[in-house]
Amino acid sequence: MHLRRRADAYQQPRQRAPLSTPRRGVCYHASTYLLPGSRGDPPVAAPPSPSGPIRLSDKIVLVTGASSGIGRAIAHAAAEAGADVAITYRRNRAGALAVVEELRATGRHADLRQVDVSLPQDLEGLTRWVATEFGRVDAWINNAGADILTGEGRALSALEKLDLVLDVDLRGTVLASWAAVELMRRQPGGGAILNMSWDHVHHGMRGENPVIYAAAKGGVAAFSKALARDVAPHIRVNVLAPGFIATAFADEVAPDEWRREVAARTPMGRWGTPHDIAHAAVYLASDAAAFITGQTLMVNGGVIMQ
Repeated sequence: MHLRRRADAYQQPRQRAPLSTPRRGVCYHASTYLLPGSRGDPPVAAPPSPSGPIRLSDKIVLVTGASSGIGRAIAHAAAEAGADVAITYRRNRAGALAVVEELRATGRHADLRQVDVSLPQDLEGLTRWVATEFGRVDAWINNAGADILTGEGRALSALEKLDLVLDVDLRGTVLASWAAVELMRRQPGGGAILNMSWDHVHHGMRGENPVIYAAAKGGVAAFSKALARDVAPHIRVNVLAPGFIATAFADEVAPDEWRREVAARTPMGRWGTPHDIAHAAVYLASDAAAFITGQTLMVNGGVIMQ
């Protein structure tokens, strides 16, 4: 897999005449505007605003790690918005099959593939499969992540947890994003990539596991900004940073008292749900976000604010 690098062209800034004082009552963010310094140029029309609910009609959405939790909710929300959906799983085939059957029951085309996002050969196979099965990918959502809090992950040493999270959450996101770029560069209209970070990357949290998690998810956020500059304007890259989300996974590791404390210090007064993340993902994948790239959207009820 090879991501072509493009050198930015730097030019000396042109001397521009000072802007005139705005006239009272004139709105300068109207739908038709003049480019700065282009006094005699024809007006440039802004894209039309979407009307009605945000839609993904006739689009193809790929969601990694979609056999349960947030990934499952994103797959459902994409289908409800009109998209055909490809999903991946690593171990939970039964859960992934159930998701695909649920999506097909809505009338959408859906299929699945087993993928380890940390393996380049798996991602190469994924891009070939999705191009053959669906024809294109309009939105590629990297949701797959490692579990270091439950099951086998809980018993790992700090170093083993670090290696696992860096391998899956960071390296896997980088490799999967490169795979998405290669696919989207070959198709008309480009596409959108959405990566998963964490709101506490911007604030910090005490504890061994949060420190390890922040190392990987902070890398995802930084990588995504750099990639967004590199692949624009053909491809958009954005980041979702979930906060405390009530999933079956969270139910297993969060004591009731701590859950109440989190809800109490969250301005919205509750934990988030997978659907909260899914609706934000559909928005960033849609044409309604056509002028948004390189951004991180925190979906956390305001517990951390930028």
